[in-house]
Amino acid sequence: MRSLTDNPDRFSVGEVLLTDETPPRSLTVVASGPHSDGVLVTFDEVSDRTGAAELCGVTLTIDPADRRALGEDEYWPDALEGLAVIDRGGNRLGRVSGVVLGAAQDRLVVTTGDGTAVEVPFVTAIVAEIHPSLGHLVVDPPEGLF
Repeated sequence: MRSLTDNPDRFSVGEVLLTDETPPRSLTVVASGPHSDGVLVTFDEVSDRTGAAELCGVTLTIDPADRRALGEDEYWPDALEGLAVIDRGGNRLGRVSGVVLGAAQDRLVVTTGDGTAVEVPFVTAIVAEIHPSLGHLVVDPPEGLF
């Protein structure tokens, strides 16, 4: 699997990861090690190849209560999803429907009123203000982005 964690101890023996399935499953790490460009992990609850194949495409996470404290201007992707997106003039452009984590740059997926998905570079030059407590973020998009 490809690891996106900033804590390599997440794959230590005994650690519990959650699937993004509904309902989520808990998976307990029994062994792990580097493999190609990722991590090979063995879980107590997965006993055969069929069980492992069922995890293809599943995202593994941790309980939100176990997350590290964030620094200033850091956000968990799920805290951004659902926020309204407005421009500096207060015009509603859409809603954050996802976050694409990129190697060079992250992007916010903004779904507009007509259902169009627009990928907005998550950089301060474009995403000017983030107000999760107010339920929105303010963007200054370049001409033609929306």
